[in-house]
Amino acid sequence: MLGAVRESDTAKNRVVVNRTIYTIQQCIGAALDALPAGQSNTARKINGDLFERLVRLILGSVGIDCTSGVVKVPIEIDGQVEFYMSYQHDLIIKSGEFVKIIGSVKTSSKDRLDKIFVDKFLLARLTGKEVPHVAIFLNDVQGKGKTPQKYGVNATFLPGHFKGYTVRLNPLDGVYYFDIRPNMLTEKILKDHIRTFDHFLFRDLWTLLNRAALVARIEPAASS
Repeated sequence: MLGAVRESDTAKNRVVVNRTIYTIQQCIGAALDALPAGQSNTARKINGDLFERLVRLILGSVGIDCTSGVVKVPIEIDGQVEFYMSYQHDLIIKSGEFVKIIGSVKTSSKDRLDKIFVDKFLLARLTGKEVPHVAIFLNDVQGKGKTPQKYGVNATFLPGHFKGYTVRLNPLDGVYYFDIRPNMLTEKILKDHIRTFDHFLFRDLWTLLNRAALVARIEPAASS
């Protein structure tokens, strides 16, 4: 399957992948916007859930064993597993019984960025081992204004938080957008750690899967 992906790795196909997935998800969001105003929270939840499923379907189509669910982290005392700590994750990429990559899949990083960095930090501290953590976002913009004359777009990405966590806590192993913000292409640290989704699908995913480091006996819950 990796060979087929590499054969398809052209500049044109990369653009097609990013734009197609982005357009599909935006169409889903637009349809959900038609729900009554009182169901806006429900619409956002459904939109997020469907985006997660779409990303997992894309990865499954290139032969990746992935699911969502609860990762059970074994806690050892004197060399014996005494209990487990459970963590919910949007994306769990496996090789056999081993978890190779943990991912967060969100339509926006708004109010979610902190948890992703902390999840990686805690897992490393609890197990003494490293598992790659990636984050996949649709975009980081939201509408502003309540009248046509004042309509506009606001960025929801917090560059200071991202840089601070990357430098002082731990960098993520990949951060990917379908609609990348201009400052992510120019600002130091941001441009070194944030890329468009095609970089994950065509290159980084396979590099991370080949890493020797993994946490043995972490057990994802049943597929969802």
